Amino acid sequence: MIPVIMAGGSGTRLWPLSRTQYPKQFLQLNSKLSMLQETVKRLGAVDQVSLICNEEHRFLAAEQMRVMNQPCSVFLEPVGRNTAPAIALAAIEAVNKGQGRKCLLVLAADHVIEDEQTFQTMIAKAQPLAQEGCLVTFGIVPTHPETGYGYIKAEVNQPMPAGGEGQDVLSEAFPVSEFVEKPDLATAESYLAEGGYYWNSGMFMFRADRYLEELGKFRPDILEACQKAMADTSADMDFVRVNTAAFEACPDESVDYAVMEKTDRAVVLPLDAGWSDVGSWAALWEIKAKDCNGNVLDGDVIAQDTSDSFVMSSNRLVTTLGVDNLIVVDTPDALLVADKNKIQDVKKIVAEIKGAGRNETFQHREVYRPWGKYDSIDLGDRYQVKRITVKPGARLSVQKHHHRAEHWIVVSGTARVTKGEETFLVTENQSTYIPLGEIHCLENPGKVELELIEIQSGSYLGEDDIVRLEDQYGRA
Repeated sequence: MIPVIMAGGSGTRLWPLSRTQYPKQFLQLNSKLSMLQETVKRLGAVDQVSLICNEEHRFLAAEQMRVMNQPCSVFLEPVGRNTAPAIALAAIEAVNKGQGRKCLLVLAADHVIEDEQTFQTMIAKAQPLAQEGCLVTFGIVPTHPETGYGYIKAEVNQPMPAGGEGQDVLSEAFPVSEFVEKPDLATAESYLAEGGYYWNSGMFMFRADRYLEELGKFRPDILEACQKAMADTSADMDFVRVNTAAFEACPDESVDYAVMEKTDRAVVLPLDAGWSDVGSWAALWEIKAKDCNGNVLDGDVIAQDTSDSFVMSSNRLVTTLGVDNLIVVDTPDALLVADKNKIQDVKKIVAEIKGAGRNETFQHREVYRPWGKYDSIDLGDRYQVKRITVKPGARLSVQKHHHRAEHWIVVSGTARVTKGEETFLVTENQSTYIPLGEIHCLENPGKVELELIEIQSGSYLGEDDIVRLEDQYGRA
């Protein structure tokens, strides 16, 4: 089995915590692990996983896998083209390696599954069905009439035909009758009353060669574009870059529309394992442990006369008094206060912020880089102050700036600084000055994190005033 984890997406419904450059799959929302890490952990011991993500998130994904000591390959999509092409990339790679008969287990990186044992049991039951050539989808047993999910209608009166390795799960798996779009409340209630309807989880299992066979039958244009993209790949560390022009020409289509709704070999296997796609703050409130007043309190929070609310603080004291049914999410640069019943409309706020040309939907005040991170502490007219953290052994690019000078003050650790033709060490409580236009580089030669304060001064302080001359992360 080859786990294929879809790690793209921006997760705007969990703004302000989830942002374009740091979306929800990389956040620690339900435990001390990120949602991506939880997805890998619940698989148990696996030799290799394939991640599908975009260029901006490649180092986040690779670093989170490194922390887990999980071998992986990361396919980089130059542009988003939905799930059908993304899965095709992994399937083509498997076929090219002579692993076409291996089963691909396709998972989203940002789901919660509370009962890992049941999940693993159902994965094991899906394998023989997929090995026989079925395209298996996991249908979530509904707990209430949900209008936010698509549904799968099963042919419950037509069990799978007997025979083959999959006969031991025939009583649990059913042919798919149809995929149904998100219903209104009355329709959702009728689905539950009738039975045989399941939430569409977006999780699948099928052989790599069978997926490509069905994709070629129903969407040969997608298959051809993906084959061209995979015919011209380049390897960069654990990253696989596909041909940009070929992939950009690929149609945008989900696996549901492209294959699953058209094939006559789709099978639904019901899954009842505490699943949630964590599609909103209200959904996160639903699955997390609550106090006696029905509150979920995360961080430095004091709540008086407060009930049925979700209150999260990232770095400062947040207090509530005399409120009910609220979502409060505080980050260093943005605060959300919303009625829990209206939280799905947070996308309207995100759209307005984007329309105003603001940065709060794109990235946090604290920004992660492959070498570490920086936090923009203060920004004024012609100056900016950052707290920079460099991982042991990491090195920033060799670079220069046309519009700013920099002053570095080491708070802890040791910095190796290259400035022009000279290289020297700067230790705790020492500082150095980088003049405007000077070629320079910063690295951490030590075994502990390097922390320093950077004071920028100049006429323009944007991140695009970085001319990279050399970079070990391929950004030059």
